[in-house]
Amino acid sequence: MLKLDFHPTGRHFLQIPGPSPVPDRILRAMSYPTIDHRGPEFGALGLKVLDGIKAIFKTAQPVVIYPSSGTGAWEAALCNTLSPGDTVLMFETGHFATLWKKMAENLGLKPEFLGLPGIEGWRRGVQADMIEARLREDTQHTIKAVCVVHNETSTGVTSDIAAVRRAIDAAGHPALFLVDTISGLASADYRHDEWGVDVTVSGSQKGLMLPPGISFNAVSQKAIQASKDAKLPRAFWAWDEIIEMNKGGYWPYTPNTNLLYGLSEALEMIGDEGLEQVFARHQRLAAACRAAVNAWGLEIQCADPAVYSPVLTGVMTPEGVDADAVRKTIYEHFDMSLGTGLGKLKGRMFRIGHLGDCNDLTLMATLTGCEMGLKLSGVKVAGSGVLAAMDYLTSHTAAPALKAAA
Repeated sequence: MLKLDFHPTGRHFLQIPGPSPVPDRILRAMSYPTIDHRGPEFGALGLKVLDGIKAIFKTAQPVVIYPSSGTGAWEAALCNTLSPGDTVLMFETGHFATLWKKMAENLGLKPEFLGLPGIEGWRRGVQADMIEARLREDTQHTIKAVCVVHNETSTGVTSDIAAVRRAIDAAGHPALFLVDTISGLASADYRHDEWGVDVTVSGSQKGLMLPPGISFNAVSQKAIQASKDAKLPRAFWAWDEIIEMNKGGYWPYTPNTNLLYGLSEALEMIGDEGLEQVFARHQRLAAACRAAVNAWGLEIQCADPAVYSPVLTGVMTPEGVDADAVRKTIYEHFDMSLGTGLGKLKGRMFRIGHLGDCNDLTLMATLTGCEMGLKLSGVKVAGSGVLAAMDYLTSHTAAPALKAAA
């Protein structure tokens, strides 16, 4: 029988690419007493987080906050902007792009799924030229939206969203532009306004360092206008009433008050470090992780260095080595969780998360556990990834982390 109170010595290393570890500072904020979600204190909290989250999306437009997983925000993006039978152009970059396509089908939309063939499509980012070519063919403008994933959590590939925007514009096509950055937000550079995105989808449990349970739609004025004519049924997800009540810091239903406390604290933490510094930290840790994988002589899942993810690194195991068996060995011996391969990559790779509340020593401990686990699993590594990562970090030093005087 499973013991639900199992707590080994030390702490569990949660190194999956989300949910990411929640800092103690955020956990403490979430433990504040629940307040009246119609009272003045809550209104002040609501206005604070609604304004603060805009800086993370780099937008001056409304950001709708839902008490839901990122899957809910996927649905909200589609049902607020589209009508039954609409054609949507979606690009296959991995498991989550595939799931978003399945949702579109379930909602009565007609997705066209572009992509490179086979596994190759899961090792590279969105091919903007393919999107442009398809949109140029669509002279009747039957395609109503283009949907892509910014940071594909299943593969460790971060696509060039600005290039997709340029492709849509070059084709002279009026389609809406919908982007999932559930694992990219607050970890990888993202610019909702500058990149001309109409709806950006995200969630709380990745770079924002919160538990699952909050999701977001950042919306353009074009998307809001489209929502007035969209015919897909929606009630809970409808933007209009939420955006109107958000003007006073409130929601049309009961929001997740204590998670909003946590969001407020997360926004302060990111602001204290500086958003650009957060991005630089993620890039540096990702480069050190890749140095380790290269030293082991293993293959990085992302085959295009131009789109390596700063959020996670996918590690391909040698032919005949079950990646899930390696993960199981690491979990059982070192109390560390790594991400599994999903969909087409099941058993062929594991994923190392280096996002959110992560620093040099967090990464070094993670890579040590991986290296020991690979050896215990009988995988012959070419060299020490731990030493390679250590060399990278010490030769690419970050600014000292300053602590406030007690």
